Amino acid sequence: MALLVPKRVKYRKTFRGKRGGVASRGNDLSFGTFGLKSTERGWVTSRQIEAARRTITHFTARGGRLWIRIFPDKPITKHPAESRMGSGKGEVIGYVAVVKPGSIIFEMGAVNSATATEALRLAAHKLPLKTKFVTKES
Repeated sequence: MALLVPKRVKYRKTFRGKRGGVASRGNDLSFGTFGLKSTERGWVTSRQIEAARRTITHFTARGGRLWIRIFPDKPITKHPAESRMGSGKGEVIGYVAVVKPGSIIFEMGAVNSATATEALRLAAHKLPLKTKFVTKES
């Protein structure tokens, strides 16, 4: 399982940040005909992206095309269990993608509508956000 992680980062640890607003970029289909669009904000971990990707490729039997439109580039830190308060910021445990409402998460092409709908529905169950199925026409 090849998890998505950045090759290199400018800062090893970052602030958690604010997540207000709606997506002004990456909010329409650019590559495929069908897509999975976020309707709420949150963090999606690299493990969740990989689980959803595997679900889609398994359901389509590796047919069609798949584009992952989000990338986990934000490091998340955590203190080890049963450690005392203080002593600085914890170690990096993984990476997340910040997703705003309106962001396209996955795009699919070269498959029929029924297959894309079901594949993206199954993938949506692997994600911690509410999503909706979108097509190029809508």
